[in-house]
Amino acid sequence: MSKLPAVQLPDLGGYLREQRQSAQLSLRQLADVAGISNPYLSQIERGLKKPSAEILQSLAKALRISAESLYVRAGILDGEAADHDRPAPDVRAAIQTDPGLTDRQRRVLLDVYESFVGEPAPPATGAAKRTPKTKSKHPSNS
Repeated sequence: MSKLPAVQLPDLGGYLREQRQSAQLSLRQLADVAGISNPYLSQIERGLKKPSAEILQSLAKALRISAESLYVRAGILDGEAADHDRPAPDVRAAIQTDPGLTDRQRRVLLDVYESFVGEPAPPATGAAKRTPKTKSKHPSNS
């Protein structure tokens, strides 16, 4: 009887190792923060163990990355299905409601965002009109 070919999953262990190193964490530090044993994490990174969704969630939280990306790499979640199920983020609303930004910072971020996506934001009601920049009255030092 012939064996079925092994399903090739993305290299979860290598990806975790890269993320850990990028976060400048030792194996032991990540294991402590994630609440798992150091040897178990080592086995995951070497591809010897397949972690559960709960372990992946703990690792994602400790590394401050998306648990969904780990689920996809572990073969738990289909990447294409995950992308289609996720609603598009409302970037403009996030910028407008961020309490850490000044009005000027909001305008600049929105201008930059619009330059990338090519769609101007709908006019906001009650918003101040932008005035065109005028040339400085001072001669340049060139």
